[in-house]
Amino acid sequence: MSVLELSDASRIIAGVVLITIVTIEFGGYFMTKIVRGQVPMTDFQKSFARAGHAHAGVLVTLSLICLVLADATSLDGFFGWVGRIGVPLAAILMSAGFFAASAGRGRTQPNGAIAVLWVGAASLAAGTLTLGLGLLTA
Repeated sequence: MSVLELSDASRIIAGVVLITIVTIEFGGYFMTKIVRGQVPMTDFQKSFARAGHAHAGVLVTLSLICLVLADATSLDGFFGWVGRIGVPLAAILMSAGFFAASAGRGRTQPNGAIAVLWVGAASLAAGTLTLGLGLLTA
């Protein structure tokens, strides 16, 4: 039987990512308040809250998988870090972008903070593309 051994970088990042799941749980609790009508929001804001919460959960899960995969590549240095940190960073930035872009009483369109969402999307693309190419060339 083979034992999976994570690099120190992947182990530390995975530990931090797992700890952040508590914030996603809090977001789930907040979502229950929204759907019960206890938090006044426009339909636009409800949609962005759902999207922010969903992206956080999915991307945190994906980031844990990517850390294991990163250790199966020969990526090191700058590209090793991009492959390891791109997806966890995207989880933070994309969910923050959804929430921040919809902040404000009665908002029906995104504000300028929508740019944070696009920075997160770029981080997701950089991380997954780097990791994918690293796996194909390992």
